[in-house]
Amino acid sequence: MRIVFMGTPEFAVPVLDALVAAGHGVVAAYCQPPRPGGRRGRELVASPVHRRAEALGIEVRTPTSLRDAEAQAAFAALDADVAVVAAYGLILPRPILAAPRHGCLNVHGSLLPRWRGAAPVQRAILAGDRETGVGIMQMESGLDTGPVRLEGRTPIDRKTAGELTTELSAMGARLMIEVLGDLDRYPAVAQVEDGMTYATKIDKAEARIDFAEPAAAIDRLVRAFNPAPGAWIEIAGDRVKILATEIAPGEGVPGMVLDDRLTIACGSGAIRPTWVQRAGRAAGPTADLLRGFPVPAGTRL
Repeated sequence: MRIVFMGTPEFAVPVLDALVAAGHGVVAAYCQPPRPGGRRGRELVASPVHRRAEALGIEVRTPTSLRDAEAQAAFAALDADVAVVAAYGLILPRPILAAPRHGCLNVHGSLLPRWRGAAPVQRAILAGDRETGVGIMQMESGLDTGPVRLEGRTPIDRKTAGELTTELSAMGARLMIEVLGDLDRYPAVAQVEDGMTYATKIDKAEARIDFAEPAAAIDRLVRAFNPAPGAWIEIAGDRVKILATEIAPGEGVPGMVLDDRLTIACGSGAIRPTWVQRAGRAAGPTADLLRGFPVPAGTRL
């Protein structure tokens, strides 16, 4: 097929690679414009899709909006059979949705209609969902409301958001190739509204751990915010990211350190960080942190 690809972050790169490997003609890649970044945060850094598309010799387009007539005409002129979308980051207006012969197909990282919206992977982990998945959705003007052509599922277990995102990206790439291979075999099935939830964008303020919460909820929060933005606590004025935890035996006043292994009492139960990162330092085991930065039992965090 003649395809326009629309995606921005690392999640979308395997989908682009799969399209090329399957022999489809990707005539252009749309992604978000380069953003300030680099070591000093001043240089403009191209997105993962931008860099990968250039390496593949694909034309890259980075409009800030698709709402003006000129941008819509340029998109339509590509004469695409279908647009494949994966975490692009811009709303697609009706003229864009209607331009390709077979419309726009989106790789969405949840079991729709559960977790429509911006952060489905993190919200599924935070909510304690037992499984999630990815769907190939025929896009329409509503936010993730379109009918689904094919869906894959996976248990969440104790996966982090980073691990789960990587898994769903690969799964979505496989499913997209399957759907594009025979659109008639995978008709679009309308979503039911029962069970619909909305995955709001992650606010960095959510990443600060509140030890009044149950240990199980804090454990989920740590996994949901690994690798970004990173759950964190403050110890003696220093911010320490908590990248992995285990639920540990113990009870006490929420936020109280219970032993010399940094076991911390929660609203119910206790957690023990196992992999941490002090501000300005490399991540590593909690034992390494405590050797140079002891936190005695009885400390209130």
